[in-house]
Amino acid sequence: MIRRSAQKIFPRRIRVFPAEEVTSRAEDEVAAREVGMRDEDIAAIWRSVTSLYRVGLHPAMALCVRVRGKVVIDRVIGHSRGNDPRQFDTAGLKRATLQTPFNLFSASKAVTAVLTLMVIERGLLGLDDKVSDWIPEFGRNGKEKVTVRHILTHRAGIPWIPGDSIDLDALGDNKQVMNLICDLKPISNPGQEAAYHALSGGFVLGELIRLATGRTIETMLYEEVRKPLGFCNFGFGVPRPRLSQVAMESFTGPDPPRALNRMLKRALGMEMQGLVDLANDERFLLSVVPAGNVVGTAREANTFFEMLRMGGAFQGTRILSPETVAMAVNRQRSRHEFDRIIKLPIRYGLGFMLGSEHLSFYGRSTKRAFGHLGFTNVLVWADPEREMSVAFLNSGKPFVTPEVLLWLNVMRVISGRVPKSGRSRN
Repeated sequence: MIRRSAQKIFPRRIRVFPAEEVTSRAEDEVAAREVGMRDEDIAAIWRSVTSLYRVGLHPAMALCVRVRGKVVIDRVIGHSRGNDPRQFDTAGLKRATLQTPFNLFSASKAVTAVLTLMVIERGLLGLDDKVSDWIPEFGRNGKEKVTVRHILTHRAGIPWIPGDSIDLDALGDNKQVMNLICDLKPISNPGQEAAYHALSGGFVLGELIRLATGRTIETMLYEEVRKPLGFCNFGFGVPRPRLSQVAMESFTGPDPPRALNRMLKRALGMEMQGLVDLANDERFLLSVVPAGNVVGTAREANTFFEMLRMGGAFQGTRILSPETVAMAVNRQRSRHEFDRIIKLPIRYGLGFMLGSEHLSFYGRSTKRAFGHLGFTNVLVWADPEREMSVAFLNSGKPFVTPEVLLWLNVMRVISGRVPKSGRSRN
């Protein structure tokens, strides 16, 4: 009854299929007892995902969970294409698979942060270097004191790019994008307050990487992460032949309230439907957007965070030093700060959103967790206390609906069912 009522009140729902008919599961999932869990724990976690699927807001969702280094869940549910609220396409209906790449959106910031930290670790760039020392034009309009650290922690005072300046045809022109960012006027003094940088910070870091290493950020990602870890995807955007493989995004649920739409327009340049259309546009998917378009599978995103959980190495392949990882995932301020753009208290590391004992995206009692949220329900993270890494990807784009509680419930169940180190649920 609740779901029927919700469908009458709120538009833009997908067609919901029986979960067992549209679910794929990896063959290498290990038994729960191998990681100190029970079968009912795994069942409860997946049940929280299928409950979210049944409300009709997400055409496809993928969840990959590692505990103590072993994959306990790697599953995908739904359709990657054809099941859009605006037009159900029977002929084009395509089941999502474990190989379906999803856009990580803002969770890409964690990837760009790692690439930046690799450059810093090698002594080619300084965490407290002024950006204007590398990019003199960036110092215009009062930004001369902004440092690399300020960019990584969303404290540079340049949270948005004007909406009327976003040109998809020019997105591949790095010089044009950087000129736009260099002309921005900061809304606050460097380091003064947290104000989430949706797109601007990523372009700055990408340019710093290019200047410091002589390599583009996409080349560095391929050579330093994707190739060593054996990923098939996990790049900024996708090559043209793979465009049709990427899960298509769908605007679902009600229109955001007017105040939230204004916030979206200020932070990202346009309202919800326009953002979803942009996300599906081939010009966006063929471009390099360091803060917003890493594309990969749930297993690849999970492996990336498992590498960080393990101190910067995965199965003998080292990406970062343990010391650099530890520095990156420590909070940069001693207390919660209210983010001026997101309108929530957020603890920031160097490119990561950090967990908390009580109020956290990652569930309860996750004070050592670190990861990143992506537009609007993508979430990737690692939790050292539980020896766990998680990637929860999706192609539904509801903004604010009552069912957000069901999305949050997935993380609540995961944190509640996966025991902390030294504990067992057997």
